[in-house]
Amino acid sequence: MTTSTSSEFIDPRPFYARATDQAAALIRTVRPDQLDGPTPCTEFDVRALLSHIVGGTRRIAVVGEGGDGLAVQPVADGVEDDGWAAAYDEVRVRVLKAWESDERMTTPVRVPWGEVPGHAALSGYVMEIVTHTWDLAEALGHPHRLDPELARFALTTARQVLPDSRPRDEDTPFDTRRPTPEGADLYEQLAAWLGRAPLSRA
Repeated sequence: MTTSTSSEFIDPRPFYARATDQAAALIRTVRPDQLDGPTPCTEFDVRALLSHIVGGTRRIAVVGEGGDGLAVQPVADGVEDDGWAAAYDEVRVRVLKAWESDERMTTPVRVPWGEVPGHAALSGYVMEIVTHTWDLAEALGHPHRLDPELARFALTTARQVLPDSRPRDEDTPFDTRRPTPEGADLYEQLAAWLGRAPLSRA
């Protein structure tokens, strides 16, 4: 995997690898008694959020392997309460292997929002895992400090691909943008752009 940039795009693979390291470290802190707790992603409790993270990661692995990612539901069933860390580690390693080739960065792939070059697809999934890591951190009381550079990359992507004002619908799985709180850090700016609020303000 290269870390160089071209005149066309910033290679998202190093950001994705770091984002999965961050998510994995946080998932390892989840206790079974926290699984029914709320998250800023209002349709998910912690257990459902973890299921979505693992299932969505499996989808982007299949996309990177050249398969039909749209046939993969972004949910993971049958994981025991103490098995989420292992389940996520398994699928994230699969993603990193699937996207190793430089050719993957420019090959068109199909993702839920259309057919795009591989680098654009993976950038979108950086945005997703970074956002869901913040969701999980909020639910768990922020046991770890989150990497601001990952939030900056995800926020840049979000501003490029999601309109400033938008309705929530089947094609746009994020709520209407919220006002950014005064003094918000990069994660809170990202959350606001995607229609989320910290649990204390939700």
